[in-house]
Amino acid sequence: MPSAAASLRGRRTVAERVRLPRQMREAMLAHAVAGLPLEACGIVIGRGGEPLRFVPTANAAASPTRYEIDPRDLLRITLDIEAADEAIWGIFHSHPTSAAYPSATDIRLAFYPEAVYLIVSLMDPGRPDLRGFRIVDGQVAEVGLEP
Repeated sequence: MPSAAASLRGRRTVAERVRLPRQMREAMLAHAVAGLPLEACGIVIGRGGEPLRFVPTANAAASPTRYEIDPRDLLRITLDIEAADEAIWGIFHSHPTSAAYPSATDIRLAFYPEAVYLIVSLMDPGRPDLRGFRIVDGQVAEVGLEP
């Protein structure tokens, strides 16, 4: 029997739409390209359901197929956002050679159900594909991204 992720893969049913400003998209793409051939990652900080800024982070896994936000970066960001009454709005990473869809590992390690998981595929460097997802209890739902 196929997994929930496999049964949803390729579908473009969008249950929710969120605003993601163009300059954030551009910053994410630049960070992803700079990190090649490895996966890049980062955090989108927000308040009141709105994204405020993108913070690039180091990929502690240093892998082309996996990411791990550096624990020091995550601690620093968490302390900063708590002090500013902000929240983790989104978690970003790149897929250098695969589609912009959560992998089985991405789904298993999705510990922030309130966050939008943002994945950019760089399979075709001339046409990067940025998509957003909610991942809750192993279930994946695409989130539409509006500028």
